[in-house]
Amino acid sequence: MEKEINPTIQKRQDKNKGLIIEQLKKTPVIEIACKKVGIGRATYYRWKKDDIDFAEKAGISLEDGLGMISDLAESKLISAIQDENMTAIIFWLKSHRNAYRNRVELSTSEKPKEELTPEQQQAVEKALTLGQLTDDHKENQDDKDNIPNK
Repeated sequence: MEKEINPTIQKRQDKNKGLIIEQLKKTPVIEIACKKVGIGRATYYRWKKDDIDFAEKAGISLEDGLGMISDLAESKLISAIQDENMTAIIFWLKSHRNAYRNRVELSTSEKPKEELTPEQQQAVEKALTLGQLTDDHKENQDDKDNIPNK
């Protein structure tokens, strides 16, 4: 049973929901957007939980805002590259060209593990069969599944 909301309160909530949706497009940080609109984060998350339409619109606005900030950041990065900022140049190359990425090389002094003995292999196969994880069991199960019902 839903609570009846005072029409004045409902009108204010609807207005604030619209404002927060618009603010998230400009500032895709929930804490900051809530402060600018004058609501608490708890209110935002409660609305998101209780109002599916609001949750969907807020999610879209947040994605739009993040896209806008990413575009702005890329624009600033390109400007920095054009200004011959070496840090920006290195960042761009490492992010967009495999040849410039940091690589990790692993080496070990350990010898390769030995193969299983026939007894160990047999024990593993038995365990897999008991656990119904082998291809043999799978094929047998497939055959059983293809038997027509009488």
